[in-house]
Amino acid sequence: MPLDLKQSWAAPANPKPIVIIGAGGIVRDAHIPAYAKASLPVGGVTDVDVDRANALAKDYCIPSVYPSVEEAAATGGTDVVYDIATPPHVITDILPDLPDVAAVLIQKPMGANQEQARAIRQICRDKRLKAAINFQLRFSPMMMAVQEAMKLGILGDLLEIEVHLNIFTPWTLFPFLIPMERVEIAVHSIHYLDTIRAVAGNPRGVFARSMHDPRANDFKQTRTSVILDYGDKLRGLISINHNHQNGRKFQSAWFRFEGTEGTMMVKLGVCYDYPNGEADELWYCPNDGDWEQIPLDGSWFIDAFIGPMRNVQRFDAGDDDHLHSGIEDAYQTMALVEACFQGMKRPSEPLILD
Repeated sequence: MPLDLKQSWAAPANPKPIVIIGAGGIVRDAHIPAYAKASLPVGGVTDVDVDRANALAKDYCIPSVYPSVEEAAATGGTDVVYDIATPPHVITDILPDLPDVAAVLIQKPMGANQEQARAIRQICRDKRLKAAINFQLRFSPMMMAVQEAMKLGILGDLLEIEVHLNIFTPWTLFPFLIPMERVEIAVHSIHYLDTIRAVAGNPRGVFARSMHDPRANDFKQTRTSVILDYGDKLRGLISINHNHQNGRKFQSAWFRFEGTEGTMMVKLGVCYDYPNGEADELWYCPNDGDWEQIPLDGSWFIDAFIGPMRNVQRFDAGDDDHLHSGIEDAYQTMALVEACFQGMKRPSEPLILD
């Protein structure tokens, strides 16, 4: 009989209207559909591009379009939840305009680097914002189930966490990444680092390399290797290649969580044939048992975007006792990302051949 594991965050009893700051592609592709599916009301939108905000409001029947963040904040006060979906480098410009003690969900990453993350954290502390970062993979049905399995001790003591991707990602869909010095870890593998933290906590440190590839020549890095140092019991490894040129047959995109009592395998379906994707999958095998597939109640895209907003809404209402991806926790993910980039600068151990 399949394991019955929690796969979603509980819904708020009386959700506040959501005011979206930023009307770009991620809002159309994920935020709006997820909130509609979860019956979370969207009450307004603002964007520096007024035409883009108006188009979003028209397409999705959003009742209010605000000319600025200041106007949105003056109107909504603390009676709404602010959903910031902008490039990371402008987050520190937006937060000061929000009301003190407001509830806020901020699209990942938490700034472009740890220095910006530190500034974001300080603004949120000073204004006492009920703020979380939208690290949504940890809220996906499959990863919620893995976290529940760990809490229940189903896997025993965790011995192995491995992330393996060998896929073809059409990087030409993301021309805004071309001028960025930090690419693969900063915008993609950050999801995996954050999810590993959600399951296993912080490592002691990391060894990392993220590399250019001539098959995606305009982008600074599209291949990554990370070893997470959890001591002599838990082995953590991330191996990423976005440039596989040889078809679907040997592509892979999965997590492996292996413990003393059993193993779980997670298929990241969205990574195949991106952006079309395939179905996510979750498999479980107890020691000396048989593999069984655990039915999923949704997918990374779009269902994972429901959980962070539900958590913020429930925390704001006093129904949840903590923010699962709150700024204090999310800052630690940014510190791990920064450690990866700093680790790239350190030389490898040379061979001694004499």
